[in-house]
Parts: sequence; C-alpha cells; structure tokens
Amino acid sequence: MRLNQLSDNEGARKARMRVGRGIGSGKGKTSGRGVKGQKARTGVSIKGFEGGQMPLHRRIPKRGFNSLNRPDYVELNLGRLQAAIDAGKLDAKGTIDAKALTEAGVIRRGRDGVRLLGKGEIKSAVTISVAGASASAVAAVEKAGGKVVLPAAAE
Repeated sequence: MRLNQLSDNEGARKARMRVGRGIGSGKGKTSGRGVKGQKARTGVSIKGFEGGQMPLHRRIPKRGFNSLNRPDYVELNLGRLQAAIDAGKLDAKGTIDAKALTEAGVIRRGRDGVRLLGKGEIKSAVTISVAGASASAVAAVEKAGGKVVLPAAAE
C-alpha cells in the first residue's frame, strides 16, 4: 500500500451544507435562520435575553454570600497521602507540608494551603503540617501514631 492509495472510510468526511443557494437546495432564502429580525443577522448573540421578559438569571432568588477573598484550599484525602507514602514518593519520617506534597507530585500547587480530609485510611505514623484538617482526619492520623500540625488560631 502506498500513500496515494490511502483514503478515508465511506462517510468519514461530510461536505458542509452550502446555504443561501436557492430554494431547491433546501437551505435557500433564510439559510436555516428562520425569519427576519435581529437573530437572523450575523454576529448577534443575546445571552440570557428573553425578549423583554425578566431573564431567568434575574428572576431566581439569590441566596447567601460568597466572599471573593475566601481561602482556596487544596483538598487532600488520607488515602491519597498513604498511597504516596507506599509508592515511596513521600518520606513518612520527616514533616510533610505543602512544599513536600508538591515536590512529590501529590498535589499540583499549594494555593492558600492544604486541607486534610478523612477519606481513606492511613497506616503510617506521620507528622503533617497543613492549613486545616477535618476532625475525622486528625483522629485517624493520631490513631495511627502520627500528629497533625495546624496553624495557631488567629484571635
């Protein structure tokens, strides 16, 4: 077989529909755009506009408050931490912090800190320094003989 003998499978490439080429083409006159008006023109996109009716995103009630400055923590489960220790990526004897986790490839970047969550189980006795931890995660680490170091609460 030669390069000039290669061809696509039947139906793999479909020719585009040529619009506005007379009524016999099936896509003549309005070219599939319906009838007159703003939306029949090119370059128009009215996201969320409902013809003067109050748009959905303004009709639905808003609840709560989301601070723009809230901390963005990286969530880390105990199972993921144990898997990294078993794979030899992390040293269980030293203190494990965001920098060590990033270097080991367990997390991509530290962001505003790491929050330890209790999903999975940990068997190694580790000292882990994180920005936050759930009560179940702290209990599991201490049960395995380790320690969770949290920053001092700001008062």
